[in-house]
Amino acid sequence: MKIPMKEIQAVLFDLDGTLVDSMWMWRDIDIEYLGRYGISLPDNLQKEIEGMSFSETAVYFKETFSLPDTLDEIKAEWNRMAYEKYRYQVPIKPYVREFLDALLVRQIPMGIATSNSKELVQAVIDGQHLEHYFHSIRTACEVAAGKPAPDIYLKVAEDLNADPKQCLVFEDVPAGILAGKNAGMWVCSVYDAWSADMEEEKRRLADEAIMDYSEILRDMEEMK
Repeated sequence: MKIPMKEIQAVLFDLDGTLVDSMWMWRDIDIEYLGRYGISLPDNLQKEIEGMSFSETAVYFKETFSLPDTLDEIKAEWNRMAYEKYRYQVPIKPYVREFLDALLVRQIPMGIATSNSKELVQAVIDGQHLEHYFHSIRTACEVAAGKPAPDIYLKVAEDLNADPKQCLVFEDVPAGILAGKNAGMWVCSVYDAWSADMEEEKRRLADEAIMDYSEILRDMEEMK
């Protein structure tokens, strides 16, 4: 294993596709939302907005598709369309809870650094009862630039009083992996079906890659 787990002071997670299996639903939401304006979903949309904050994505939609709604109206509608799914339907990924428990036992602080909205990340936290694990939950809307800029990860590391060089990031897309690396952190790529076609690129950019969290749990057990 390349990542020196014994030296890790804090563990930082992306949300969508990393902690929870949620990427599947955004295609349907985008199709429905753009369909209201008679616009078909572009094939490259997800790649174009990869890593953008919720607010940056709203700007992209408004400018690219010439939408009449204000930025606040766009974001409010996305939150409305997605809230129930995040609160009640989006599952956490395999072995996430076991890994979080292992970190908790070892007293390693944890944080979330997400491009999603505060409302939707809170819906997942409440729905899955994850609130006791995380000492910092930040969205990219709270910093100057979204991923691949390092801002969001540096902010969470600051919250956790952790040296970025001793932080471990879990991410599922290239822009997020680059954000962690640009922050000077160790990065582990997490497999997600939605980004399966990017797997080779993800593995090239990250320090480590896992199919699910059972792999890193096994490594932690072997280090005892």
